[in-house]
Amino acid sequence: MTKKEQQDKITPKKESRRSFLKTAAVATGAAAGVMGFPGVMKLSAAAPIKWKMQTCWDAGTVGYTKFQDFGKKVAEMTEGQLLIECLPNGAIVGTFEMFDAVKSGVFDAYHSFDVYWVGKVPVCTFLTSYPFAMDRPDQWDTWYQYLGGKEIAREAYGKQGLMYLGPIQHDDNLIHSKKPIRSFEEFKGKKIRYPGGIIADIYRAAGVSTVLLPGGEVYPALEKGVIDASDFVGWAVNYNLGFAEIAKYIIIGPPSTPCLHQPCDLMSIEVNMNKWKALPKHLQVLLEAAVAWHSIDHYTAIQKADLEAIPKYLEKKVEIIRLKEKDIEKFQKFAPELWVAWAKKDPLAMRAFKSQWEFMKSMKVGYYTDADMVDRAGKKIAL
Repeated sequence: MTKKEQQDKITPKKESRRSFLKTAAVATGAAAGVMGFPGVMKLSAAAPIKWKMQTCWDAGTVGYTKFQDFGKKVAEMTEGQLLIECLPNGAIVGTFEMFDAVKSGVFDAYHSFDVYWVGKVPVCTFLTSYPFAMDRPDQWDTWYQYLGGKEIAREAYGKQGLMYLGPIQHDDNLIHSKKPIRSFEEFKGKKIRYPGGIIADIYRAAGVSTVLLPGGEVYPALEKGVIDASDFVGWAVNYNLGFAEIAKYIIIGPPSTPCLHQPCDLMSIEVNMNKWKALPKHLQVLLEAAVAWHSIDHYTAIQKADLEAIPKYLEKKVEIIRLKEKDIEKFQKFAPELWVAWAKKDPLAMRAFKSQWEFMKSMKVGYYTDADMVDRAGKKIAL
């Protein structure tokens, strides 16, 4: 026996570090799987859960791109256990048909604006910004996370067989017009598309003829002159949709109130309740976390895109008109009585509004005092 053969007999052959770690990981995973430890990789992974989710964003917009990124993030966070097919507006049903389609199980979830469902879920009036109320994303996030908002939303949607996952910050809204509107008085007699509800009521009180249209119908209605102007989302998305070509005026408020009707146009995701309950708990937790991530990603990406879009409007000779503070004050006088009228439509709506009213009166925010809760004639309004 040679010297080398003697040494090999005494000292076992060394395995590589990679080989050792691989063997140890498999053994540990097998043992953990047998013992039932949660959250540990098993030797045989179950088939992934696949959902279809439709958004109200049209393909080609920054909103749809960020929605697709949300789907990718869910796949990444769940390590492929939950795969969401992210579909654009109209892929399965029309915008305003998504609620009933998901409720009845035609597909699994939707990604849309809460303001669209006021007729079905009255509290939706207060699940997104409304005229002259909370007007900053951080205020809405605070209300949802720590002042009872998420619980109210889940109770309301739950009655409809839907699971509310969480708020998604979006943008403030613009008014694109074919005619210049330079004051409160010049709104009177105009035919303008609004999303309905309390927002439309504010403008009707000012003499506007309001029209309710889904997003996909706004461009042709403006192009053909069916409407004089339209509220729609923000600078970047609207530029993607071609609004600069057909409406040569953009109406916004003064710097203190850049959007007087929807300064924080919140979205959310609703899931068919049966699908939600069938989802393993750890995937529910991860999906909620992905929605929170998406809210920040969606909002900040759209703000950046807005900054890049504004010069493009100017290059297209679109005139940006800022209303004055006195115009805002004239609109604002209609707000309190409309707030309360809409809150009285449903107990959950009143519960939501009361908590928001207390927040707006707080020293932290300081927008109002009890003395401001009066109708347009100055008469005290009781909650």
